[in-house]
Amino acid sequence: MRDGSSTHPEPTSPNTTIPGWRLILSDAGRLWASREKPFSPAATQAGAERTVDADNLEALRAETDRQEDFAREAEERAAREQETREAPAPEGREEETPEREQTGQVTS
Repeated sequence: MRDGSSTHPEPTSPNTTIPGWRLILSDAGRLWASREKPFSPAATQAGAERTVDADNLEALRAETDRQEDFAREAEERAAREQETREAPAPEGREEETPEREQTGQVTS
């Protein structure tokens, strides 16, 4: 990092911060952001990146927003899949058993 004393620049205004992300300026002048809290396992497994980089602050904000949106969508998708797995079978329909199949007593 710039002088080795800090891993992120000191914010001077809300315009130079990204809430929930730590900003880092590399020795080469490239901007990086690292999410302060890890993404959920579902978001991480889907590919959400906790650390991103860009050429300028505007592009860095866009990339952190993209990662947050991606993570949120992955979490919502995982929650829907979990609900589907846990949903009870539709009522009023009995499961077909080998005994019923043999006697022709299959309900529809």
